[in-house]
This record gives sequence, C-alpha cells and structure tokens, in this order.
Amino acid sequence: MSRIGIIGAGTIGGILARKLGSVGHEVRIANSKDPSTLEDFDAPGVTPKWAAEAVDGVDIAILSLPQAAISNLSEEVLGALSDVPIVVDTGNYYPARDGRISALDDGTTDSAWVAENLGRPVFKAFNNIGGMSLLTKGTESGADNRGALSGAGPNGSAKQTVLTLIDEVGFDPVDGGSLDDSWRQQPGTPAYCADLSAEELRGAIDGASESETPKYHANRDQQDPVGGTEYMHRLIRHGQMID
Repeated sequence: MSRIGIIGAGTIGGILARKLGSVGHEVRIANSKDPSTLEDFDAPGVTPKWAAEAVDGVDIAILSLPQAAISNLSEEVLGALSDVPIVVDTGNYYPARDGRISALDDGTTDSAWVAENLGRPVFKAFNNIGGMSLLTKGTESGADNRGALSGAGPNGSAKQTVLTLIDEVGFDPVDGGSLDDSWRQQPGTPAYCADLSAEELRGAIDGASESETPKYHANRDQQDPVGGTEYMHRLIRHGQMID
C-alpha cells in the first residue's frame, strides 16, 4: 500500500481520500487552511495535514484543485512535490471560474499546463467523472456494467500505478494516452462525465476530433464549473465528506 497525499478536500479530493483510505492506503489530506478545519474528516486511513506536509515524502500526490489555484501553490508545496514519484492532476480548466489562461485557450492541455507550472511530469486522472458517480458507482473488478475512467500521461510503471488506483476505487482503468492526448478527456468532450464502460470510453477517447474543439469548449462553458455546489453541501450534511 502507498502513502498518498491529496491537496484539495472538495468533492473529488474528499471522495478519493475516503475511498483510497478504505482500501488500506495511508492518506493525508489538506485544503488551503489549517488542518483543524478538517478535524471532522474521520475516515479510516485519512489524516488531515498542512498542504506541504500532506505531500512531503509520499509515494503519490493528488492535486484536486481549481486550475487557477495551481499558480498559487507555495514554494514549500512546490518543493515537496518535486520529490514525489507520481503526481496526479484531477483538475479542469473552466474560464468562468479560473479566468482566462492564454496558454490553455491556445491549445495547451489542462494538465500539460499544470506540469509546466510544477516543473515536473504529472498524470491526468479522475477529472472526467462527477462526484456522485465517483461516490456511488464504483464496483468490484469484473462486475457487470462496471464503469471506466481514463488516465493519461507518460508510459511506464508510474502510469500503471495510476491505472491501478482507478481500479481500486471501483472503475475499469483505460489508458488515455500521453499528456498531450489528455484533451480527449477534458470538459465538453464525449469522454467527460458520461459514465461509460471501458469499451465505450475507449471509443469516446479515440473518436474525439481536434476539429470539434470549438464545440467541446462550448459544451464546457455550459457546465457547472464548481462541480455541483448543492451536491457538495448534501454530502457534507450527511457526513460523507468535508470541504
């Protein structure tokens, strides 16, 4: 089992922390505040920490943050991340929330931009599923009608580790290609939040066309950039996650 640090205790980060802790990983979680703000986060295997402490010396770091927040990570956090073997980005670019980022508007993929800002390789995963689906639709490997999630990034053992995490939280892993290919699972594309099987997800990824980018961006801009505020509030009220 791995030591996993998660920065971002919102919908996706919070649910991942609980799921990964429940299968035996040692999980640290942080938000932008004092760890005491997460003191009710009493899930098995999960410990609240300051952000830099959460990713210091871990095997895997997961960043579950608004795109614009990447630029505001402290030098202490960036230094800790530089030594982490595997960094996973779950974020998505929404201009309505993040403001315009010219490199992304010009075609750089969301997570390639994150990698440039961090000064190190990253993987793209857990960005193309809604919180309710991540929370409720995971099943055991081999189950009928099991959903799938894609992971993109450099080929090798680190990518296989990321794909294994996808399996551990209840979904069939699908190789999404290189980080430059990760636009195929960004908001607005056929692979985004569609709750697809592995075969269907592969088809959606392979079928995405760069010529359709304006349509994908229009679809993205019609979606809720905060991931469903009322949904998050329901989870918090029922004690299933803490923001």
